[in-house]
Amino acid sequence: MTQQPIRFDDGAAYEHMMGAWSRLVGHVFLDWLSPAAGQRWIDVGCGNGAFTEQLIQRCAPAEARGIDPSEGQLAFARTRPGAAGAVFLPGDAMALPFEADRFDAAVMALVIFFVPDPVKGVGEMTRVVRPGGLVAAYVWDTLGDGDPSEPIVTEMRAMGLTPVLPPSVHASRMRALHGLWTDAGLEGIETRAITVRRSFDSFDNFWNASTAMGTTRSRLDLMEADAIAELKERVRARLPADRQGRITIDACANAIKGHVPIVAATVNATSFLGWQNRKECA
Repeated sequence: MTQQPIRFDDGAAYEHMMGAWSRLVGHVFLDWLSPAAGQRWIDVGCGNGAFTEQLIQRCAPAEARGIDPSEGQLAFARTRPGAAGAVFLPGDAMALPFEADRFDAAVMALVIFFVPDPVKGVGEMTRVVRPGGLVAAYVWDTLGDGDPSEPIVTEMRAMGLTPVLPPSVHASRMRALHGLWTDAGLEGIETRAITVRRSFDSFDNFWNASTAMGTTRSRLDLMEADAIAELKERVRARLPADRQGRITIDACANAIKGHVPIVAATVNATSFLGWQNRKECA
């Protein structure tokens, strides 16, 4: 089987599929971070700006930059009224186009398991954040059945199908996240699970939102029409509607935060002063 590329080029479709989910988690996530106002933020893998907008409205940052490889997503982000003042730029999470110590905080929202090399991604966030600054992320607990598309994935497997997963899905595990933050030299690391619930007006609303793009769409594109129809009916049976026809889904994200060490900066400054003194005495 040839795996289709996982693409997120349509900002409006992403909003219907994942933007609402991201805001549900983002609300709890920002409460947990409890950041001060007036800071400089970078939202790595900002997509269509759902979290960036939330960040601006909740945290009143002095500066907000959003980086994403998709021009379609960035174009949508720039139209968000609530994200006015943010600067959205094309960029690679593994090679951020900023100098060291540029920001007070860096965040990845539902992104790290799509980064080909998560070690580089976390390393880049750490590099561009000042000593004492915040590096944080949240990501669906995909391997722990926490992804919003889990009902579809479960029925795919029951049909003998292999779902398409994010390329770095292992990074979604809490232990893996902790290891990434530890290996990046971050300190004061904390983790937590965030469970959220979303209701859809109908099963078809859920299905259309969940299959518009991303990993599920990539798998459906490899299937015949009759197999897709069977899958849809199996998922429908798995998710009975209430009396109003609504479908309710729970999802769980793993969240992590840590700080760039201040000691390293002190040691470097001390070493520099010592070098200067030695130079002057030579």
